[in-house]
Formats: sequence, structure tokens, C-alpha cells
Amino acid sequence: MSESLSDWLALREPADFAARSAALTRAVVDALPRRRPLRILDLATGTGANVRYLARFLPPDHKWLLVDRDPELLAEASRRTAAMMAVDTKCFDLGPLDRPEIFANRDFVTASALLDLVSERWLRDLAERCRAARAAVLFALTYNGRSQCSPVEPEDDAIRELMNRHQRANDKGFGRAAGPDAVDRAERCFAAAGYVMTREPSDWALPSEMHALQRELIEGWAEAAAEIAPEESAMIQSWRVRRQDHVAQNRSRIVVGHDDLGGWLP
Repeated sequence: MSESLSDWLALREPADFAARSAALTRAVVDALPRRRPLRILDLATGTGANVRYLARFLPPDHKWLLVDRDPELLAEASRRTAAMMAVDTKCFDLGPLDRPEIFANRDFVTASALLDLVSERWLRDLAERCRAARAAVLFALTYNGRSQCSPVEPEDDAIRELMNRHQRANDKGFGRAAGPDAVDRAERCFAAAGYVMTREPSDWALPSEMHALQRELIEGWAEAAAEIAPEESAMIQSWRVRRQDHVAQNRSRIVVGHDDLGGWLP
């Protein structure tokens, strides 16, 4: 397991919980069956933050299957959810999406901060798998390409566009990433599969006191921008220094656009 990834997931969890749409979560939960224990699949579970968030909305009897390709992250997720519920875990790469058995008989399929990393073809396959199981779906915290920083720096828009280009050029093993277009594409794929879909904003609104998360976010943006446009390295570095100074001086506020997407079959 990458310690830096585990640390990043822990750092972002409070911002994720504050941003997510409780109204959409309740709407999806209301569409779930009540006659038996729920069977829930969490994709790319990481350390289990999505499980911890959703547990408060769900009835007490539910059975989770957590899937991730990192066995150490899965072990951490199992440990951190043990006091709340029993979970099963499976460790494998979801890139091919060729394990139909994990979807079989699922009432609910969910993921957090995943869809912008996958391709449109993967999203179509996911919609078909979920439809075959007749599962309700909820995909939280998908980046939508928008951000706003305060105080404003003249390069903010350019950095955001470079970062968005970097996202669209990514392939994390799921095919070329949908990136900032992921919510629109996922909504189309699931609607085409017969789902009634609803989306709600779930923007991060990071106040000045969230120093650590802001610092990591700025560093990540600068790194992505420099990878996609190395010829702009001087501009990017200058921007990075000024943005980090705003954080150090307790005057930085950052909004990062996300959407939650949920749906069910009529």
C-alpha cells in the first residue's frame, strides 16, 4: 500500500463527508428493498470512507462487499469498519470489469471519487452490470472540472485547464479517463440502460483552516499541470509558490466542483 495514498484518503475524508448530498443519499436509500438484508457492493473502496458515510443512512441489516486492488487498503477498510458492521473484501483490479459475480444479486452498487478516473466504455459496462442485477446506484464526489481559489491569482484558470487536460489524458487501467466529463457521461450511460438518474452538487468548500488538504491539493494541481505542459514550468512554479503562501498566511479558500450521481430502475 502507498502510505501517501492512505494519508491522502484520511486527509480528504472530512471534506468529503461535508460535501456529499445527504438528500440524494436518502433518495437512493428510499428506493432500496426493505424485505430482507441489503446486499451492497462498494467499488474501489480504498480505506472504506464510503462505507462509513453511508452506514448512517442505511437500515441495520446490510451486507457489504468491498472491492479494491490494494490489499493493504482493503485490510485497513475492514479494520476501520469492524465496529460498525461485518464486511467481506475481494482484492482484484477492476479495470477490465470482467467479474460479473461481484454484481450478482446486489441491491445497491456504490463508489466514491471514482468515475472521473474511468473511461466511457467502462461506464457503459458498469451500467449494464448494474442493470442486470437491478441494483440502485450512488456515485459520489466525481470531479466536474470546476474550481475557484481565493485570493485570485491570474494563472488560476490556466492551471485548472491544464489539470483538466491531464485528467482527460490519464489511464489508470480503466481506459482513457472521462475526467471532468465523467458525470455527464455516466448519467447518459445509466439513463440509456433504463435508470432514473438524479445528480446533486457536492463541492468541496475548503476554508482557510484546512491547511494540509489545501497544500496537498495545490501540489497535486501543479504537478499535473507541469506533466501536461512542461514548457510552462516557470509559470506553474510561480503560481504554486504564491498559492502556498496564501495557505501559510491563513487567507486561502478553495472550492472544488464535484457532483453526486444516483439512480434506480423504475
